[in-house]
Parts: sequence; structure tokens; C-alpha cells
Amino acid sequence: MTKHVLVLGAGMVSRPLVRYLLEHAGFSVTVASRTVSKATHIIDGHPRGTAKALDVDDDAQLEQLISTTDLTVSLLPYTYHVKVAELCIKHKKHLVTTSYVSDAMKALDKRAQDAGILLLNECGLDPGIDHMSAMRIIHDVEEKGGKIVSFKSTTGALPSHEANTNPFGYKFSWSPRGVLLASRNAARWLEQGKEVSVPGDTLFEHYYLQDVPGVGTFENYPNRNSVPYKNIYGLNDAHTVYRGTFRMAGWCETMRNIVALGWLRDTPFNGFSGATYGGLTRRLIGANAKDDLAKATANYLDLKPYATVIKRLSWLGLFGDESLPADRNTPLDYLNVLTLKKMALDKSERDMIVMHHEFIAQYPSKKEYITATLVDYGIPNGDSSVSRTVALPAAIAVRMILEGDIDISGVHIPVIPEIYTPILDELEQMNIAFCEQKKTL
Repeated sequence: MTKHVLVLGAGMVSRPLVRYLLEHAGFSVTVASRTVSKATHIIDGHPRGTAKALDVDDDAQLEQLISTTDLTVSLLPYTYHVKVAELCIKHKKHLVTTSYVSDAMKALDKRAQDAGILLLNECGLDPGIDHMSAMRIIHDVEEKGGKIVSFKSTTGALPSHEANTNPFGYKFSWSPRGVLLASRNAARWLEQGKEVSVPGDTLFEHYYLQDVPGVGTFENYPNRNSVPYKNIYGLNDAHTVYRGTFRMAGWCETMRNIVALGWLRDTPFNGFSGATYGGLTRRLIGANAKDDLAKATANYLDLKPYATVIKRLSWLGLFGDESLPADRNTPLDYLNVLTLKKMALDKSERDMIVMHHEFIAQYPSKKEYITATLVDYGIPNGDSSVSRTVALPAAIAVRMILEGDIDISGVHIPVIPEIYTPILDELEQMNIAFCEQKKTL
């Protein structure tokens, strides 16, 4: 019997998931999106695919779609996931997302169990593959009588080295708004038994340079709150638990200064009557019309006028005469438009995923340093690495749930062998694989 999957959203990561399911016999897929043309493009005429227009705020339409499917995949903004999950519980339909589990989602665990359905979250790249690959090593160490005393995990979604052709060392294949918003996040982690906490406005002051063998040297800065992963991963003996983000060299200093200028503010700037990017920068730093803007910005940031950061801001256009978009009204959204225009990944270029785990394992008679590194590249004029590594774990999970290979209920993330082992094994067949190294300390 054909199983029917509803995919909510036709954004950047939808295509690899939809195509995977359509390429497996026994599945039909409906892609519902605000922009139906995007859904139609993804379906591409496949006989078991259907594209539909969706107003996610139309509760009756959303419920009708969910009630007539076997499993829903929500690739909508995370703020909609709980709404979708509640409808899945009501109609006893499974749910898969690639987003972090919110407290509101966790609170649905008992109701999902009572309904006999699985709400599987964090089944993408980061979160997703990071959990699965880490837990495989953690469980392997424990089965051999060891314990993890230090854990660090860092992921970067970057342009490949040959596509790294702008002074920011970064390119977007989707709207940059999420990346820009994440630049304001506070961070916490455990370091040698002590909890370290840094506020969002100083996040980029807390980076270090890390060499990933065979790949390159990157800046590594902390990613959100790592402390809960001591319990999530069962790292009872770990004195260090850290999750980070990789960027090319120069990113952190530049973003720290963009934060300091106020360009990540997401509220309207009252009293500003200018019309250009340079005009808003001038207003943000309080410079008058006669001041040389680059020099005034350097003074405001306590930098030399020839500093690389000033050169990058000039290249981006923050001192220039380009008009601010009329359909936006906050510095963050103005910057979102500009960065996408200046720093977009061309369809002919490759992006690059770098994920690097570091473990220190303590055994009764030895101590071992273990690394696991994933490097994956996008396909020129095809799917990006980001879209593949986010979508394919979720797609595999969908297939396994509907084929009965995953038989659990409640709210879960992929940290148990029943889920992570077959997903990682299948990803390896797609050449999305980790290189593991061990060294006795």
C-alpha cells in the first residue's frame, strides 16, 4: 500500500527530501507551499507527486492536509512546528522536523505517546547528523568500557575553497536572515568543569583558530547553549562540553564590529530620514554629513582607517549610496537584502560542509583522543551540500518510520541506535561519511 507524505514548505532543503521519497517505490508526496510554483518545480512532473498552495495560517486547510496523510514533514519556520505537531497528535499522524526541539514541543511528549505517534525533531545536519555521529562514537566508547571526559563538536556551512571569492569568506544559498540573527545569540559551554557564559553582543570575541587536517584552518566560535548536551548525550563524566561554528578567517572580527555598529538591530529606526546604506551607517554612529564615513566608522570602532574590517564594510556597501529597500524598515532586514545581493552562492559554485568532533576517552588503562570529520561538497548546478545534509537524514527517517523500522512514540531526537545507525549507514552509501582517527594520549 502506498504511504502518503505531506511536506510543508518548498524552501532550500525541500528538494532532496522530496526527490528521495519519490525515487522510492511505495511513497507519494504532497508538497504544500505558500509559493506553489516552488512546489511544482520540486515535483517536476513526477506521477506520485502533488503540489499545493498553502496558507499556513489557514487552520482548516492545514488540518485537512495533515488528516489525509500518513506522515508530515514540517520544513516551515520553527515557530509553526508546535501548531503542526498538535494537529498530528489529533489525527494520529507522525511528524519529522529538522529543527531544534522547543520547550513547547517537549511538552507534547505524553500526548504523542498516548496517540501512538512519533514526533521526531532535530533530524537534519546541525541539529541531526551531529547528534547521530557523536552518539555512535560515545556508545562505542562506553561499550568498550571507556567514558568520554571531553567532547567538542563544531560545524560550518561554508563556500568551498575555490568558491571563496569575497572578502567575508562566506556565501549564502538562501536568505541570510537566520545567519545574521544567530550572530546575536548568547552562548554557554563547559570548559574544564567550569561553566562559561558569554552574552550575544560579545559572542564573536570568544573564538579561536582551529586546523581541521586536510581541510583548512577556520575560526571556531561557540554555538548557543552547549551545557544541556552533557545530559542529552549522557556525558556524565565529561568536564568539557562544547559545540561551535566554523567560519573562514576574519568573520568573527568583522561580525563583532557589525554588531557594534547596530546593523543587526531588528526594530525600526525612528527618526531616520535617510535613504541610503551609507546614510544609515552615518546615523548609527552619529557622524555628520561632512565627515569621511569610512574614517568616522573606524574612529567609532576604535580601528585604523586601513583596517581589514573597514575594507570589508566598504566592499559590502555600508558606506555607499545604494538606496535602502523600500519594503524593509529595520537595519537587520536592510542588511539581509544587501548581503544576499553581494554574497550569494552562484548555482555553478559549490558549498562545503565541515563537521568536526573531538573526544577524549578515558579507559582503565589508557586515554584516547578521537576525531571524526565530515567534509561534503555541493553539486554545481545541482543540490547544495547544505540542502542534502539537512534533507537526506530526515528523508531516510521518514522512510524508516513508514516502513516500520522505527517503532517508538513520543517526542524524540536521533540519539538512539535504532534511529542513528541505519541513517548514518545509508548516508555513507551516498558518500556523506565521517573520517575517524584515534591517538593514544
